[in-house]
Amino acid sequence: MSGKKAYNVAIVGATGAVGGKILTILQDRQFPIESLKLLSSKRSAGKKILFNNEEVTVEEATPDSFTGVDIAFFSAGGSISKKLAKKAVDAGAVVVDNTSAYRMDEGVPLVVPEVNEGDLKNHKGLISNPNCSTIQMVAALKPIQSAYGLNRVIVSTYQAVSGAGNAACNELEEQSKQYLNNEEMKAELLPVGGDKNHYPIAFNALPQIDVFGENGYTFEEMKMINETKKIMHAQELPVAATCVRLPFFTSHAESVYIEVNQDGLTVNDIWKVLDGAEGVILEDNPSTQTYPTPLSAANKDEVFVGRVRKDLDNKKGFHLWVVSDNLVKGAALNTVQIAESLIKNNWL
Repeated sequence: MSGKKAYNVAIVGATGAVGGKILTILQDRQFPIESLKLLSSKRSAGKKILFNNEEVTVEEATPDSFTGVDIAFFSAGGSISKKLAKKAVDAGAVVVDNTSAYRMDEGVPLVVPEVNEGDLKNHKGLISNPNCSTIQMVAALKPIQSAYGLNRVIVSTYQAVSGAGNAACNELEEQSKQYLNNEEMKAELLPVGGDKNHYPIAFNALPQIDVFGENGYTFEEMKMINETKKIMHAQELPVAATCVRLPFFTSHAESVYIEVNQDGLTVNDIWKVLDGAEGVILEDNPSTQTYPTPLSAANKDEVFVGRVRKDLDNKKGFHLWVVSDNLVKGAALNTVQIAESLIKNNWL
């Protein structure tokens, strides 16, 4: 199969925000597609979506949808992945799953190609795409880890509402209008749709993404902690995270504090390993107020890093500002890059 020049591809969750992005990226990057199957819930079945100037009819995703499929991109929520991903693998497909369903399972590679592409080599048909906030952080930290070692990571995130889905974006828009019209803001979704209380996101900051665990950390924070260690092959690395939702639509930003393993490093040393690192763009010049923002990173493929500073008290400590489009590199693009890596290395 690895010698094939074009592949039978399926997208599960094709009508969702990330599924739509995957479709666009496959088209823009001219991914080698022999046939394309778009799958979704029964509710969305029958819709027609344009791909490469041809209409493709969306079908309901069922356990029998994957006959003849070579690569299946899953982005329809963890429960659907739990239900159908292994059925797709049994049918002969390689699954790239964009949910949290299998990320921490032993034997399932969790991959950012610029960071740990080699982990794909021994996949067993199922590969996980990491959490969006994890992807951009490890992409920025990998060059530093390789050059100077890492002893500690502390991250605070500033995450876009699109990470919670299209309905949350609509809620932010409606709440903004309500606030500006001096009306009561109606909150039904955030911070977590299934949790007990909901708070307005417009003109606000919500220090909760996903539900709380018994240790006081949210599941989003634990994803960042555990996924970072797995991807970077650093189970002993101390990682702490605080994840916060802010009222903008696109791109996640992160304030990251790191402690390196090497003495005597300067900001220039950090710049050198970041500048030119694969998938990373350094935008850092305080004299010209040059640094990345969520708006400047929107709809771009790369991870942007700025505000690199040496800690004033810890000689091995540095601070970084990391920004990337959460639906592009943080989700759809990384998913497609995993498939491209499989093809390039004959690992399908």
